[in-house]
Amino acid sequence: MTQERVVHPVSGSVALAMTILLFLAGLGFLFQAAHNPSPLVNVLVAVLLLGLGGLSIAGFFTAQPNQGVVLILFGSYVGTVRVSGWWWTNPFITRKKISLRARSLNGERIKVNDQHGNPVEIAAVVVWKVKDTAQATFDVDDYERFVTVQSETAVRHLASSYPYDDYESDGISLRGSTDKVSEFLKAELHERLKTAGVEVLETRLSHLAYAQEIAQAMLQRQQAGAIIAARTRIVEGAVGMVEMALDRLGKNNVVELDEERKAAMVSNLLVVLCGEHAATPVLNTGTLYK
Repeated sequence: MTQERVVHPVSGSVALAMTILLFLAGLGFLFQAAHNPSPLVNVLVAVLLLGLGGLSIAGFFTAQPNQGVVLILFGSYVGTVRVSGWWWTNPFITRKKISLRARSLNGERIKVNDQHGNPVEIAAVVVWKVKDTAQATFDVDDYERFVTVQSETAVRHLASSYPYDDYESDGISLRGSTDKVSEFLKAELHERLKTAGVEVLETRLSHLAYAQEIAQAMLQRQQAGAIIAARTRIVEGAVGMVEMALDRLGKNNVVELDEERKAAMVSNLLVVLCGEHAATPVLNTGTLYK
């Protein structure tokens, strides 16, 4: 595994001054050669100085903020420039610029089976940036493509590891535990992408739905579950209110009820409290006894 080495090249201003001096020195030797009866040596020195000056121009480069410049000399890794500015280095060194800015990958919607085998559509947004320029350059072929492929693979694995929804318990599900699922996805992507020197900053599910072929059936199931849950709460509340009413009537000696009248009262209260429509009162002018 390649490790990044930060280097500090020569300032561009200093190198520019040296380059100008080389050109001036070369021109000076040419001027001397024009007035010298044996100009060969002066001409050779002038050509050498002018050639070095021209070669020196190829060594200038700039590094922008949040940008790394990887330096490669004849196939060997020299180092990485991380400080922004105008710099100069060996003209024979190859320079490869890599952005260190945060990037956002909006993944495509993919269809995959969840833990229960139900087909679901899922997509995720991954925010990432290059952390190690040497690994991104030398340890993978194309680090941007690597991030895309590994992100899709991680999303597929995540979707198959958890159910879309958990109706029977309070376990982790894709729909009910979005924050936890996002953290799991971030941790898995961190392990997958550290080979490429990439750091994952944030992950979020951008799309989650049942596949079209089962969406209607699952919608009915969700509606039925919601109705059952609501009815359960209503019944629990109604029973509690009936118990409270009977208890208060007994403690305050408002009326003495036998078992038959208690049963009738419980039945009437449950009908009123659990009914979908408002109850229509009926006045009882008779008696429960014959």
